[in-house]
Amino acid sequence: MPSETSTGQNSSSKNPSERNPSGTFAIGGDLTVNRLGFGAMRITGSGIWGEPPSRQAAEATLARVPELGINLIDTADSYGPFVSEDLIRAVLHPYPGFVVATKGGLTRHGPDIWRPVGNPDYLRQCVLMSLRRLGLERIDLWQLHRIGPDCPREVQFEAIARMRDEGLIRHVGLSEVSIDDIEAARAYFPVATVQNQYNLVDRTSEAVLDHCTQQGIGFIPWAPLARGALAREGSALAEIAGRHGAGEGAVALAWLLKRSPVMLPIPGTGDPDHLADNMAGAFLALTEAEFEALDVQGRAAWEVGAA
Repeated sequence: MPSETSTGQNSSSKNPSERNPSGTFAIGGDLTVNRLGFGAMRITGSGIWGEPPSRQAAEATLARVPELGINLIDTADSYGPFVSEDLIRAVLHPYPGFVVATKGGLTRHGPDIWRPVGNPDYLRQCVLMSLRRLGLERIDLWQLHRIGPDCPREVQFEAIARMRDEGLIRHVGLSEVSIDDIEAARAYFPVATVQNQYNLVDRTSEAVLDHCTQQGIGFIPWAPLARGALAREGSALAEIAGRHGAGEGAVALAWLLKRSPVMLPIPGTGDPDHLADNMAGAFLALTEAEFEALDVQGRAAWEVGAA
């Protein structure tokens, strides 16, 4: 990794946009963040269950976040569960200059077990407990982690709208949704963000991303670093990474940032050095030819995998 991307960005004397030149986006039109953020799922244990293997490393990772100019942190009550939110508060409260986005609606019964529940009483409990754990009076961005199968989506949207009207939530986001879901929700509240799986080799949400771009809705891609078949010698990803003297993950993030102005990648890690490596993606300027080469190979890899 070149020194200008691995050490220059660590200087706390620079303002956040200099340390994180990924561009900015205004969530909901009034909540401006640097586009390359941090996902706090991996500061937990195996299977996103329990305490992290090293609490010291998790805390050190969170402490690096402001140093690197990151001011958008994405978490969820189900990460741990509760472990991620508790750690964020312990290290970063009262969050000066930060947006801490969280999610609710998934219950946990063990490692890698995620069961959605949309009951309005449960969703309200999610919001109230996240407020308590994070030490907030209002959550700037609260996202429905999944639309629960236990009641109509409209019932869930109405409950969320009430909490927004009460001032418990500032902006609302949705996760793993279709265009139809987004438009149905917009009858109850403005949809500020959509968080769907999307990366170089998973284009399942391509149409959703295009819709968000057209509507000015922030798009938060989860699993942004997945590279699949492109993580091999001779691929466009490997060649471009070598050309820039950067890691493949940084190139994948640079591609995402160039893909749409509403893109808000949140790569996650529990390692402070890996966090700094990911931030190199904010400093990479891909040419149009490089972007297209990655797009073509990534789309082809996805089509093979989806077949």
